[in-house]
Amino acid sequence: MTYKAEVVIPLESGFLTLRTSSFSSDNNNGLLEKSLDLVEEQRENAMVQLTYCQHKLKWEYDAHVKLRPLAPRDLVLRKVLGNAKNPAWGKLGPTWKGPYRIISVAGIVAYRLADLDEKVVQRLWNVNNLRRYYYQ
Repeated sequence: MTYKAEVVIPLESGFLTLRTSSFSSDNNNGLLEKSLDLVEEQRENAMVQLTYCQHKLKWEYDAHVKLRPLAPRDLVLRKVLGNAKNPAWGKLGPTWKGPYRIISVAGIVAYRLADLDEKVVQRLWNVNNLRRYYYQ
């Protein structure tokens, strides 16, 4: 309550309405028990609907994905990772370094790189850290 405000009594407490006159506690308890019995079924239906929506989204996303597999002799850029970044550059420093040439495929998603002077990079690079280099 607030200072110097009038109290408003809801109509339902003063007058009989269809809602208050047809209320029965026994009927209400029966309806609550019935709804509790159906909770598991409603959850299963919701999970089926969610799975269907996720499947449909994945199918539409995958329809627009263009696979561009990398092969030996392709030119790529490699991501500049945290420890290789120069702190003096700040956030305006380069995020990609290269170009590098793929020497060999070392696994499903791993590649061995060499720079354009044929100097081999020490470690393997994951495809997530590589980007195809398009030159003009």
